[in-house]
Amino acid sequence: QVQLVESGGRMVQAGDSLRLSCVASGGTFKDYDVGWFRQPPGKEREFVAAHRRSGGYTYYSDSVKGRFTISKDNTKSTVMLQMNSLKPEDTAVYFCAGGVPILSAIRTWGGYRFWGQGTQVTVSS
Repeated sequence: QVQLVESGGRMVQAGDSLRLSCVASGGTFKDYDVGWFRQPPGKEREFVAAHRRSGGYTYYSDSVKGRFTISKDNTKSTVMLQMNSLKPEDTAVYFCAGGVPILSAIRTWGGYRFWGQGTQVTVSS
């Protein structure tokens, strides 16, 4: 059973950068797609970014495109989410997920097989 643990979340100011990490134990990310999701306070969980196992294609939500970058290090079983130009509306609990979703479900939480417990990111104005 693959377990995922996120880290790197903290309170920052608007305009700052932050890098989140997600480490897999009991397996590696080599054979999985990986996604980042977030849940803002009082709102539904939403898709942030995904990294496809085949071809290394990446996908982003419109709200983070151009500011966030997802990358994967298969040798370290680690996935990173580099977040630049942070805004107060980026405040959320961020989760990583791993699995083999069909392409049409790559932006869907339920399309994945493994999920982390989340790390809190707070952006103050």
